[in-house]
Amino acid sequence: MKTIFKPFAALFVLVALISPAAYPQSYTEHNEQALFQAANRERVSRGLAPLKWSDALAQAARQHALLLARQNTLSHQLPGESALQARVARTGAHFSMIAENVAEGPSADEIHTQWMNSAAHRDNLLDPHLDSVGIAVADRNGTLFAVQDFSMDTGGLTLGEQEAMVNAQLQMRGLRLLNNLEDARKSCVLNNGYAGSHEPDFVIHYATPDLQTLPEILESRIQTGNYHSAVAGACRADGKLGFSNYRVAVLLYQ
Repeated sequence: MKTIFKPFAALFVLVALISPAAYPQSYTEHNEQALFQAANRERVSRGLAPLKWSDALAQAARQHALLLARQNTLSHQLPGESALQARVARTGAHFSMIAENVAEGPSADEIHTQWMNSAAHRDNLLDPHLDSVGIAVADRNGTLFAVQDFSMDTGGLTLGEQEAMVNAQLQMRGLRLLNNLEDARKSCVLNNGYAGSHEPDFVIHYATPDLQTLPEILESRIQTGNYHSAVAGACRADGKLGFSNYRVAVLLYQ
């Protein structure tokens, strides 16, 4: 399964070319927290869960905001800059959905109002599937360049927790769980094929950001009714499979 990336939104405004101003760090942090609090007030007032602050997302947002202020422009990807998903992944964030708002204005209140008055930006702020945010503000002679990077966080799960989530899905489909977990874990590391003494009748390797959804090919195999037992094993993801993905092997037995 592929990682889902949300469509991005931005407000593009022409501003005069002026030299950057150096404000104290506390000034930008104050505006970042003001935008964070404003976003959560909007969500809570609509019965949505508040966003969690993510230092990793904030780091990615800060790098981008500084570039926007330096070049005096608004964009989601400046020339020579990596795309959003790559920028965020490099900070160590794990995600299955990601979105970004950018804007410029004289104050945090004005920027928040701009975002709430724009359907695409507002959709990002109020998306119930997004649970984390990092916000950065950079100043250019009194004009604030703000970046909000949102995500659905998938980090922090142990291998055992990942396996429990997949195995729960297998049980829900009527399969009996086997106790050869180590075979499944060793198979996961192989990328294809299987390892262990108990040869499966079918094995699938996949990377996914969503452990509560099984791949279509696996669903199809289960629905044949030919398999009665299964076990899922997880292993560490790598850069080739995407840092936002979990890595799983499922062994099916007749």
